[in-house]
Amino acid sequence: MPAAAAILTNSSASTFVQPAPRALDSYWVGLQRRQQERKRVMQEACAKYRASSSRRAVTPRHVSRIFVEDRHRVLYCEVPKAGCSNWKRVLMVLAGLASSTTDIQHNTVHYGSALKRLDTFDRQGILHRLSTYTKMLFVREPFERLVSAFRDKFEHPNSYYHPVFGKAILARYRANASREALRTGSGVRFPEFVQYLLDVHRPVGMDIHWDHVSRLCSPCLIDYDFVGKFESMEDDANFFLSLIHAPRNLTFPRFKDRHSQEARTTARITHQYFAQLSTLQRQRTYDFYYMDYLMFNYSKPFADLY
Repeated sequence: MPAAAAILTNSSASTFVQPAPRALDSYWVGLQRRQQERKRVMQEACAKYRASSSRRAVTPRHVSRIFVEDRHRVLYCEVPKAGCSNWKRVLMVLAGLASSTTDIQHNTVHYGSALKRLDTFDRQGILHRLSTYTKMLFVREPFERLVSAFRDKFEHPNSYYHPVFGKAILARYRANASREALRTGSGVRFPEFVQYLLDVHRPVGMDIHWDHVSRLCSPCLIDYDFVGKFESMEDDANFFLSLIHAPRNLTFPRFKDRHSQEARTTARITHQYFAQLSTLQRQRTYDFYYMDYLMFNYSKPFADLY
């Protein structure tokens, strides 16, 4: 079998998955090379900065964001604001829980219990799946992901993020906040949100929507077989579905899950939000996400960053 027609799915088991016939042209070969390069960059960053990770034992906490699809032997680490809602829809169709991704509502995706998490299995079940299933994650440019999370959680009515995060942020970082703002937690501005993010003594804890990918998915401890990117979602997703022999009629959905009338967060929109910050705040935010920039080979979003 030509090297370009195979992809290593688990380095510890040294097993190969033969892609479906449609994968055997130069287009798919190019996507496979892209995968090999992404894995190489990620592993080099881990070797340089996380030397001790490979010797640590995997605990349930490390796999708490990983969803399991047993039929096609897939493990998907959820990175919020990087296509996770639609990926969970795809997993539900793969598992036979729905006939089409368009039939699955947002609340079913996020608040239902249809998909199992890896940490719900016993230790043997966790280790068996980690060593034999195809493990994948999708990432996104860190500043864009941060702005996307801010817009979603703070610029729209939200019965959780406004009272839990908004009230604490406004009380700590807005001088002379109005009584109404302190009562509702609504109206948090992006610079105030970034102040909270960078504060080592945060008044309220971290959240998965803006936590580092390196903490959510432990890629230096778990050897992911496939690293997709939000920026090349369609190509990467359909390549992955080909590799796992998904039904031919299943493709990654392109619809926007929430606030569908609103423009997606782009690099241009992200720059508009970061223009509200000082040079030092931008630098400190870059430092905060430095490992994500390094591991997933994203370039510096501003020329004055070092």
